[in-house]
Amino acid sequence: MIRVVLPAHLRNLANTGSEVELEVAAPVTIASVLDELESRYPMLVGTLRDHQTKVRRPFVRFFACGDDWSHEPTDTPLPGAIATGAEPLLLVGAIAGG
Repeated sequence: MIRVVLPAHLRNLANTGSEVELEVAAPVTIASVLDELESRYPMLVGTLRDHQTKVRRPFVRFFACGDDWSHEPTDTPLPGAIATGAEPLLLVGAIAGG
């Protein structure tokens, strides 16, 4: 069971709590987690990654075990603590401004 923490605007859109649990087959990757998340919550399709290319949206970041995984290939296996559900995968909306 994978644990995913969503930012406030996405949990409102998905009408869920701050953390969701997903069944994801091995190997657990960012792509496989997002595939399952979008399958379970279709209203999130296009909010985290582009509809066509599946590339991460510019102001979305992924954190696993305290490390920024935003620029890692999405098919890279996530750490074991994420894959076992011991630690959550954090989806964070980045903030920009001046």
